Amino acid sequence: MATRAQTEGPVGDRYKWVALSNTTLGVLIATIDGSIVIISLPAIFRGIGLDPLAPGNIGYLLWMILGYLLVSAVLVVALGRLGDMFGRVRMYNMGFAIFAGASLALSLDPFRGSAGALWLIGFRVVQAVGGSMLTANSAAILTDAFPARQRGMALGINQITALAGQFLGLLAGGLLAAIDWRAVFWVSVPIGAIGTFWSYRSLRETGSRKPGRIDWVGNTTFAVGAGVLLAAITYGIQPYGGHPTGWTSPWVLGGLGAGVLLLTAFCVVETRIAEPMFHLGLFRIRAFAAGNLAALLTAIARGGLQFMLIIWLQGIWLPLRGYDFERTPLWAGIFMLPLTVGFLIAGPLSGFLSDRYGARLFSTAGLVLVAAAFVGLLALPVNFSYPEFAALLMLSGFGQGMFSAPNTSSIMGSVPPEQRGVASGMRSTFQNSGTALSIGLSFSLMISGLAGSLPHALNSGLQAQGVPAATAAEVSGLPPVSTLFATFLGKNPIGHLLGPSGVLDRLPAHRVQTLTGTRFFSELVSGPFHHGLGTVFGVATVMALVAALASVLRGRHHKAGPTGPGGSDNSGKGQPSWRKAPSS
Repeated sequence: MATRAQTEGPVGDRYKWVALSNTTLGVLIATIDGSIVIISLPAIFRGIGLDPLAPGNIGYLLWMILGYLLVSAVLVVALGRLGDMFGRVRMYNMGFAIFAGASLALSLDPFRGSAGALWLIGFRVVQAVGGSMLTANSAAILTDAFPARQRGMALGINQITALAGQFLGLLAGGLLAAIDWRAVFWVSVPIGAIGTFWSYRSLRETGSRKPGRIDWVGNTTFAVGAGVLLAAITYGIQPYGGHPTGWTSPWVLGGLGAGVLLLTAFCVVETRIAEPMFHLGLFRIRAFAAGNLAALLTAIARGGLQFMLIIWLQGIWLPLRGYDFERTPLWAGIFMLPLTVGFLIAGPLSGFLSDRYGARLFSTAGLVLVAAAFVGLLALPVNFSYPEFAALLMLSGFGQGMFSAPNTSSIMGSVPPEQRGVASGMRSTFQNSGTALSIGLSFSLMISGLAGSLPHALNSGLQAQGVPAATAAEVSGLPPVSTLFATFLGKNPIGHLLGPSGVLDRLPAHRVQTLTGTRFFSELVSGPFHHGLGTVFGVATVMALVAALASVLRGRHHKAGPTGPGGSDNSGKGQPSWRKAPSS
């Protein structure tokens, strides 16, 4: 049996670096797989013989993207709590094994058509369970392993790697899908296997464990409520009853209402249970509450940025430069690299400096830079000059890196040592929920912006190229979401819209060449798209500024003392902030 010294520290200097390298690998592969499928969807659906844009298949498309995000959003708190109860390293190791097994199953999909899509969606959910076990416990493992004076640096490297993984996944997906769609999942198998073996051999429990019972009522109400709410928000982007979005659908409205009621019941239940899953009392800690609010708003803004940049590059900017629509997913990932570079520069640096000067300064300044980058992107023309665009992306990435690392350190250092697992899960829940919310919010805002001007632009543009008035009116009356999904998947929207009508077979060759070329749609949609982009980025700017205000309110910084692992990060006022947390 392990002695107390072995399980709770203090730990050796070498071990903390082993913990950092292994957990960083874990969150990197988990977050890469959260986004790698987005760029790879065209190749994946071609590989299983399914058209994702056919009316009956839109659900498969949405759940291929959202299944991973929804599971990650609703399970991380429960898995963090289980880490507190049974051991954070044990849960982390199990997560690596589940993740590797699910990746192997995904790469071996034996079916085609709808059955193949359901196989992929199902094992993406299993993969997300393993990924959630990794992300829910990695920050707690690092907080246990590193002394307070180095915690910001360690969590900064870990967190910025996780965020960079979201964008590296876009690039990796484009590269691997060009080889074979199964390679998108193959890449995770050896990494998962090596990580599993390494974590079982090298990691050990160094933090305090808090035995207890599983809160089944809280887990059920939260998982079902959050899942229903996020799914309803996502389905709100699909058209309903002649409306461009589904916000008037009884199913969407019912899902929103049921989700809110279940989450309200969850909050009531958690205040009446002796050992709750979600420690609502932690929100009395100013640094914890303010940091999580800022993280939620920033995740929504970051997710909106990611999806709108993909559409901007794939649907307009790259085709205007002669790139075929089928090649745009790969090149969109390449041209977005400055965002990742900004992350990688600012994250570890700001984490290191925040240990000395405090989280508030860097987090707040970083969010101001993010808001400034949004304003700069709004000022760019649709057909921008790339150096200016790249500079704004790097500024945004730099600002997000400045924010994320110190904010994570402040959140994790503000809670009692025995509750770090659940605190890490709560932090991940806000971040993952923000990413899932961003899909419904950003797409809904963009669709609403397009609905007012895109139909007229399409109608007049198609008729000018000889498309019959009746066909042009029919095509322009289709929901804008179909056009957005086409550009998102690297398909020529005009070919997708006109193909079923057979009009292209009856037009002169030079008209067909113009209509299906790379410039026609991009020039046609640039005006309406920029109008919608102004709405999305305007809302994102406001969110970044509100997040900056929340960051300011987190409290003053006090220098870390020599408490080592398990001590405070001293982000409160006058005493370690976790000492003010009510006991559970």
